[in-house]
Order: sequence, then structure tokens, then C-alpha cells
Amino acid sequence: MLIKNDADLAGMKKVSEAVAETLRQMVEFTAVGKSTKEIDDFGAEILKNYGAKSAPYETYKFPGFTCIGVNEVAAHGIPSEDVIIKEGDLINIDVSAELDGYWADNGKSFIVGQDTQGLQSLVDASTEILKDVIYRIKKGVKVSEVGRIIESESRKRGFKVIKNLAGHGVGKSLHEAPDDILNYQVKTNKNRFKANTTVAIETFISTQSNLAVERGGDGWTLVGNRGGFVAQHEHTILITEDKPEILTEMNGVF
Repeated sequence: MLIKNDADLAGMKKVSEAVAETLRQMVEFTAVGKSTKEIDDFGAEILKNYGAKSAPYETYKFPGFTCIGVNEVAAHGIPSEDVIIKEGDLINIDVSAELDGYWADNGKSFIVGQDTQGLQSLVDASTEILKDVIYRIKKGVKVSEVGRIIESESRKRGFKVIKNLAGHGVGKSLHEAPDDILNYQVKTNKNRFKANTTVAIETFISTQSNLAVERGGDGWTLVGNRGGFVAQHEHTILITEDKPEILTEMNGVF
């Protein structure tokens, strides 16, 4: 989205605060013994208090207000009363919403309690790489540079990237151009970031897989094509002539 005036900027800041604060509180609320449906209901109430509407529900009729994945679920996890959080689980919560005609998106992977599955290095890699790449984005930088950095830094740490999930423009709708902010480099992509635009930058770092595939039946849940685990972190940012402004900074991703 191109920010054309002060009202646009205020609108994006307001919805970004709503999704960021919802994500932050949902992460704090998550604990052993709680169901993902219970966590989703908690987040839904926060969004409601902001006057915001769940983006996945409004846009795609997703069966939940937020996406919550556990362990092998890479994305689009459906909240369920049957999925109970256990010690050491890898959790991903993705919160996106619409408020007064503006949309924002953010997400975070984290481990509940003790790191019994040895996944903290995966979570740290995803977080650190996201931070690194965001602070390199400014007017004129190639969109493909994001993918180059994410993939190369993941490889250095012994991880892979999910190639068919991507960051995207956001603002007047949930998904806008550029819709190809991938986690790997496509050298033929000559598009460049523009100043005063808002985008959602996200990492999808994997232990084994390079693609996300649907896990049979529900039409939503995505897992890695070769198994393993995926960590995702995401911020909505405003691109400027220099250092970007992280609109969802208060979510606690970093």
C-alpha cells in the first residue's frame, strides 16, 4: 500500500498496534494444558476490543480468528479444542486483521517451556534473520534481495527455507503487491521496494523441508514436504528512504 497522507499512516499504525498487541498477549497467554482454540478465543476478544476484524476469517472464511500451528504445522494451523499445548511444543501464532479499512499482519514462533525438542536454534535463526533483512530494506532495494539474504543466512546456520510461502504487500487488503517477497532469491525479479509503502516481511525457516504442502483433508493446514519443523516470524513495516519503520514493533518478536 502506498501511504498517501497522514490519515493513511495513522490508519496503518492503528491496525498494526491491534495485531501486534494481540499477538504479544496471545504468546503470553499460551501455556501447557491450554488448547489452541482457547488461545484463539483469547486473541479474538482482544481484536474485538480494538474494533478490529480477523483478516483470515473476513477474507477467506478461515475456521478461526488467528492461525495457530503446533510442531510440524508450518502455516495456517486451525485452532482446535483437541490440540492441547505440551511442554516443549513449537508454537506459531499468526495474527492479521482489518480496522477502519486498513490491514496489518504479524506472526511469531516460540517454544513453550523447556526446549525438549532442541528447536531454540531454529527459532533464534528465524528471528535474527528477519531482523537482519528488515533493516536492509529501503527505497530502491530489490525485492529479490530479501530472499537472497534469508536463504544464505539460513544455510549458514544449517537450515533450509520454505520456497512457496512469502511476504507480501499489505494495507488496503491483506495481500497486495508485491506478492513475491520470497525466502529465496529469484534473480529475474527486478522489482524494487518503493518509499512510503507498507509490506509484511516474514521468514519461513525449516529444519528439513523446502516446500509447504497441505496436510490431508481440512483444506488449510500446511506442513513441510519432507517433515521436520518450520519457524516463522513476521512484521508489517513502512518502507522509507532510509531505515524502515516497524509498525508492529510492540509484538515482541524482537
